[in-house]
Amino acid sequence: MTDTFVALSDPTRRALLDRLSAHGGMTLTELGEGLPMTRQAVAKHLAVLEAAELVASRRDGRCKRHYLNPLPLAKMARRWLTRFEDVPIGAIAGLSGGVRLQ
Repeated sequence: MTDTFVALSDPTRRALLDRLSAHGGMTLTELGEGLPMTRQAVAKHLAVLEAAELVASRRDGRCKRHYLNPLPLAKMARRWLTRFEDVPIGAIAGLSGGVRLQ
């Protein structure tokens, strides 16, 4: 799970994940279009995302297509976010500096 947090900590990698979420099956060149970085820099970011299993790749002839793998994100959400679903609002209000939540 640490790899997931490390991968998500970078805004460029989050932007790449956003692109893959909107248009799955993108090549490295397509992913890098319009970004202010070299193709090699995009490849390095993509390698971090693949190591964290956030991106899956598949060969399509001579091209390598990349897809978002939402499973690690879903696991992280279940593990870290669901535990806060039942937190009483009163407990949160105590942390808000005296502001009352209604």
